[in-house]
Amino acid sequence: MRKCCLRQIGRVDYGAALEIQRQAAADRKAGLVCDQLFLLEHPHVITLGRNGRMENLLAGDDVLARAGIGFYPTDRGGDVTYHGPGQLVGYPILDLREWKRDVGAYVRAIEQCLIDTLAEYGIAAGRIEKLTGVWVDGRKIAAIGVHLSRWVTSHGFALNVSTDLSYFQYIVPCGLTRPVTSMAELGVRARLQEVGESFARQFGRIFDCEMENVESEISV
Repeated sequence: MRKCCLRQIGRVDYGAALEIQRQAAADRKAGLVCDQLFLLEHPHVITLGRNGRMENLLAGDDVLARAGIGFYPTDRGGDVTYHGPGQLVGYPILDLREWKRDVGAYVRAIEQCLIDTLAEYGIAAGRIEKLTGVWVDGRKIAAIGVHLSRWVTSHGFALNVSTDLSYFQYIVPCGLTRPVTSMAELGVRARLQEVGESFARQFGRIFDCEMENVESEISV
């Protein structure tokens, strides 16, 4: 069975997380490390995917600065999204040549990990046809945006655990005029690390890999 190193690294600035991913992906391509799963949360930040539209960002630089929200354009798929405290963010660095060379199957597998994680907490989540992400009664609870280079993945998902949903007012989430929700809004109170551990179990099962919980050796 393949091994995947689980690294839970706490709250990390988005710019630092980009550098962590860049280095981890380069090491994975070079065969220096096994697959990695980084679980973390970010300070308030809005990110724009490579195919995103600026009109889906509803606030200017001055408004974002007053609200304490950073902004980063990225090379991930998808449109605009928000990250912040209380949100579980996952960045898998996987070589899909050792799993399936299929981007669509990879995204569906991440969705299934999230759906099965939420089921552990009694939340019946699912998909909406032709839309990416995970939904509960038409409200988005998890966003997904990925990047691949030479079949090695980066970026990933964001699951609203106890996220302050008012911060989504500054964007049209993922370019869709649909409401968002969180585990807390649905009445489930859970610690971020606990949810991360649940996700890691589902991730190992669905991607058929042995999860090894390791201390991060990366300075963030």
